[in-house]
Amino acid sequence: MGHMTLVGEYVPSKAQWVRDQVAQFEATDGQEANTLRGGNDPIVVITSVGAKSGNLRKNPVMRVERDGIYVAIASKGGADDQPEWYYNFVAHPEVELQDGAVKKTYRVELVEGEERADLWQLAVDTWSTYAEYQKKTDRQIPVFKLTPID
Repeated sequence: MGHMTLVGEYVPSKAQWVRDQVAQFEATDGQEANTLRGGNDPIVVITSVGAKSGNLRKNPVMRVERDGIYVAIASKGGADDQPEWYYNFVAHPEVELQDGAVKKTYRVELVEGEERADLWQLAVDTWSTYAEYQKKTDRQIPVFKLTPID
């Protein structure tokens, strides 16, 4: 059974570095621009459907993965407001995630309670800066679980 490809016009991020990173990542099948700027921490690129616009949005997100399940942390660097893609995930809980050359469609779920605690720990173990981000804000940083649809 094939996966549903997201439909809509791709509108690049307002942030130049996001546009550049996504373009280079996609042009090289994830062989380049596949780490966080200025570091060696791997990222994935997630395509979501805009909550209001219906346009396709692409964001580099830290690569947090276990047994084929990915985790997306809506940290926005510890800001007090949610990243724009948070609203896209909630409004349209189907996304495409590209990890290296592999691109698949995933179902998105905002997790709470014990499952959130488990996946948050996985994220912090993967990239400890998430713990610092949580200290900077009073909001509980949302944790999304991405399960392959295929």
